[in-house]
Amino acid sequence: MQKILIIIGILVLAIGFLWPWISKLPIGRLPGDIIIDKPGLKVYIPITTMILVSVIVSVILWLLRK
Repeated sequence: MQKILIIIGILVLAIGFLWPWISKLPIGRLPGDIIIDKPGLKVYIPITTMILVSVIVSVILWLLRK
């Protein structure tokens, strides 16, 4: 459990340091993401982004188990 928490902490720290470059990636603005923008209401449903992140996390976890 301690090893997992340390790894998660290091990943969060790395993402924090790399955020200026990560934020420029088109993740979150992919085709298939639903954006409803009306006066007084903005709804964002990142369907494609959620699927992509899920696949990437699944592959990483699968590789770590081997």
